[in-house]
Amino acid sequence: MDTYAVIGLGRFGMRLARQLAETGAEVIAVDKHMGLVEQVRDSVSRAVALDATDEDALRAQGIDQVDCAVVGVGTAFEDAVLTTVLLKQLNVPRIIARATTSVRANILAKVGADEIINPEREAAERWTHRLMGPSVMERIELAEDFSLHQVPAPPSWGDKTLGGLDVRRNYGIQIVAIRRTVEDVDADGVKRTRQAIISVPMPDSEIKGGDILLVIGSDEAMKGFPTA
Repeated sequence: MDTYAVIGLGRFGMRLARQLAETGAEVIAVDKHMGLVEQVRDSVSRAVALDATDEDALRAQGIDQVDCAVVGVGTAFEDAVLTTVLLKQLNVPRIIARATTSVRANILAKVGADEIINPEREAAERWTHRLMGPSVMERIELAEDFSLHQVPAPPSWGDKTLGGLDVRRNYGIQIVAIRRTVEDVDADGVKRTRQAIISVPMPDSEIKGGDILLVIGSDEAMKGFPTA
């Protein structure tokens, strides 16, 4: 299970930290204000009050050992930039930073952020699923704990049929469509690439490398969806 640091416990950061923890992830919640730290202390693995622009303080709390850090600092943009720079220097593998404008997003990307969050456009729930299931390209909730997912086909499924994979029994999911990139040759002999949709695939439908699958299943079942 990956470990996460959520730095900045505003409305978005607080909710993201709690929801990541609810999935069973190890979460270190960080803010300079003790009051916010106390609010989330019982919900996460560890909650600490520190200045995230202090490299020694980050190291002391093991922030340099996490798999992913989310910089949710919203009130002081300079702090967000410096924190992002420090995380990059600490070799954190994945850094996600909050930005409210395109200009700030560009700056954060240039100093080391791998991805940008715009909290006005994206809910904490969506980022929880993106962080916990990075193979999931898109998720649409249909009912509580039951969703429609768009995921890349695992390479190990290449050239195998749905019947042979028996995904319903083995993975508890249902594949409802397959999107595939295909090449055609037009009347002039020119090769053209297009997207083909196989709707309601049958047991003898084959999975090909590069396919995108539209899958229905519970959130719990999707945790076991293979990525290799």
